[in-house]
Amino acid sequence: MTKTITVFKGDGIGPEITDAVLKILDKAGADLNYEIFNVGAKEYETNGKLIPDEAFASFDKNKVLLKSPITTPIGKGFRSLNVTLRKKYDLYANIRPAKSNNAVKTAFKDIDLIVFRENTEDLYVGVEEQIDENTVHATKIITRHASERIIKDAFEYAKAHNRKKVTCVHKANILKMSDGLFLNIFYDIAKNYPEIEANDKIVDNTCMQLVMNPQQFDIMVMPNLYGDIVSDLTSGLIGGLGLLPSSNLGKDYAMFEAVHGSAPDIAGKHIANPTALLWSACMMLEYLGQNDVASKIRKAVDEVLNEGITLTPDLHGTATTEAYCDAIIAKL
Repeated sequence: MTKTITVFKGDGIGPEITDAVLKILDKAGADLNYEIFNVGAKEYETNGKLIPDEAFASFDKNKVLLKSPITTPIGKGFRSLNVTLRKKYDLYANIRPAKSNNAVKTAFKDIDLIVFRENTEDLYVGVEEQIDENTVHATKIITRHASERIIKDAFEYAKAHNRKKVTCVHKANILKMSDGLFLNIFYDIAKNYPEIEANDKIVDNTCMQLVMNPQQFDIMVMPNLYGDIVSDLTSGLIGGLGLLPSSNLGKDYAMFEAVHGSAPDIAGKHIANPTALLWSACMMLEYLGQNDVASKIRKAVDEVLNEGITLTPDLHGTATTEAYCDAIIAKL
């Protein structure tokens, strides 16, 4: 039975890369129907809502969302739409795999690590209080419930995919109660997986180690803020945010998105790289059991990257988004 998914086009480069990805999915034979909606800053300016009611209703019904980047104002305006969706649908597990590709030259080789980021709490609850004109307090929330489920997911993934190690990233030396709780839960759960090595690192040391010896890491699990920062760092190890996919999973709903922003400075120039969103779509296909289609697309992308002829400017090429898309389709 053909699966119907919800698609949010977003803004900035969002519509361009969404069009490219949907074209590739169709050409690859993905068994999908689409309900497509415009969301984000432009929709907010036009209709006063970030997400139209019918777009929410579509996700409520379909339970699977492919979402392209959306602009979030800095320091003012509406709250991040990503945070809103994660909270509303309890998309607690943000999974971001970073894997080297031989075609993309970086200072590092053989990177193959995955960040498991708790997605619903920590400082991202967005609770701030103006104490006086010179003082603002922000609330960091860590709970046993949220910590247990993301840590269990990391170990279960390691077990299912024959990964050897899970590292807990924290700042429990300073945040002894909140991060201390997360760390204690990590080691309690680790006892149930004796075949998997478990260790922990303070977040600042983790960042240093990632650029000195990233091969020491396998799966990394951490609270929300550290996951946001560290996963961006891991994207730099493999060539940038244009190559880092992600999934946001909950018990009933799943959202798949590129990690990078909406890049309004290059919107409409037809030079955006759709790879991160395309690989996120492959994670979605695997989630839906369409593994063969995902494998076919991954192989086609790898062939185009390895040829090094039709690449977008961020990959040191001169191709347009459309030309890169057509090259992938040709490999299919």
